[in-house]
Amino acid sequence: MSFDEGAASPAPRLIEPVREGERVTVLLAAFEGWNDAGEAASDSLHYLHELWRAKKVATLDPDDYYDFQFTRPTVRRNAAGQRKIKWPATKIAKASIPNSNVDVIFIHGIEPSYKWRAYTAELLAYAAELNVNYVVLVGALLADVPHSRPIPVTTTCDDEELRERLNLETSQYEGPIGIVGVLAELALLAGLPTISLWAAVPHYVAQSPSPKAQLALLNSIEELLQLPLETHDIAEDAQAWERGVDELATEDPEIAAYVRQLEEAKDTADLPEASGESIAREFERYLKRRGKDSP
Repeated sequence: MSFDEGAASPAPRLIEPVREGERVTVLLAAFEGWNDAGEAASDSLHYLHELWRAKKVATLDPDDYYDFQFTRPTVRRNAAGQRKIKWPATKIAKASIPNSNVDVIFIHGIEPSYKWRAYTAELLAYAAELNVNYVVLVGALLADVPHSRPIPVTTTCDDEELRERLNLETSQYEGPIGIVGVLAELALLAGLPTISLWAAVPHYVAQSPSPKAQLALLNSIEELLQLPLETHDIAEDAQAWERGVDELATEDPEIAAYVRQLEEAKDTADLPEASGESIAREFERYLKRRGKDSP
């Protein structure tokens, strides 16, 4: 089969075209703790922060939002050998993406202990000050998924216009939520088009890091923003992680049987996706990365 016969239609773009000279600002946010299984979400933002050389623009005062007996400060030695206390905090940073008209605002912190409404209001005040156009919230949760299959990433949106334009679903979840869910609702009320990305981390390998889930989130961000990312090193880490889990699973017959059960369920559910469209989508991503690497 040729790729033309089964070619995927171009992926809808989150960022609509603007006039020459204008810039678009996207806010990316992730929070350590309940919303961050395997630390996949926060690791994804750390990677992008370093990749795009983001610069800190603000820090929220931790005294207002954290219980230090629950989220304890840590002590470290700096390059000069001096002991410094590192307080839990929420940092805001900004990066201008090379060869594009996109600016990214990073919000990265630990889920707060207190005053969630005041906390999100302060974050949204910074978003307004920094002229944010879109909000992308990144999270990771534990789920009954096999480590040996692609990590699923659920993309949801409750903004009607944006949801229809990108052909997304609204979240059907009901139950307890973390700060990501609170920020999603209040950002929408503030008039900011908001999308949530959630990676499903296999619950039987919940410890961090989880490079395969991190890679899945980065691929989703890449597709959403249409900004090519170099993720070769993370892909290698993900392969090594998967091999390591394979070895551990073979040592426990019960775990091995459970993994096979999850694999069978996943393969059955994904049969329609084993199509020319999904292959073409991966091939298109490969060509974009190859074009970026060419001199």
